Amino acid sequence: MTGVGVLGVDGWHAGWVGALVEADRVEWQLFSDAASIVAADADAIAIDMPMGLVDRGRRACDVAARNTLGPARASVFFAPPRIVVARPAEAYADALAWLRANGEELMSAQAFGIVAKVRDVDSAVTPDLQRCVVEAHPELSFRRLAGRDVMPAKKTAAGVAARIRALSRWRDDIVDVLAAAPVGVPVDDALDALACAWTAERWHRRAPDLLVLGDGARDARGLAMRIVV
Repeated sequence: MTGVGVLGVDGWHAGWVGALVEADRVEWQLFSDAASIVAADADAIAIDMPMGLVDRGRRACDVAARNTLGPARASVFFAPPRIVVARPAEAYADALAWLRANGEELMSAQAFGIVAKVRDVDSAVTPDLQRCVVEAHPELSFRRLAGRDVMPAKKTAAGVAARIRALSRWRDDIVDVLAAAPVGVPVDDALDALACAWTAERWHRRAPDLLVLGDGARDARGLAMRIVV
């Protein structure tokens, strides 16, 4: 790996948590917004948040990710359409009523819960930045790392152990790295950030088995709609 390293980022209730990974160390970083993430000094950045939004319907990369995950497909939220992200903040019930009235696809409460962070990323990412800033999905990354299609739920003890085991195939210091995570950051968010960093490293070196999900489409802003694994 050259340069300053790669950065994996996951959203959590207090903002964003990032793992900046270099050859011999991992540095945890906290970010208040997406603008500070994309400005980070890293060779590649992978964020667990949609980039590129359809005007209506579903993104092909979300459909492909759900199909790839099989039994765990519910962990992939369909990205909200741009028109929902562009609307002022509102209650979930109000958003559903508006979607129904306008003949749009409905969205889950979980998907609605990330609208603010999707809006944050959308405001910061540009087509040019996407050369080094990509969308990742930790559950896909963990399964690729572990070489298995099924894993225990991430919030269970068995799920945490399985994800630590998977990441240890990449780095042998994962337990120490997790022990140094910022105070208050949940273990599943820290693990997801590390999984995203693994994906960022693969994107940076264009790994021979790099998986890019999507149909090559770009959104109204010219952003590529793809998920990298």
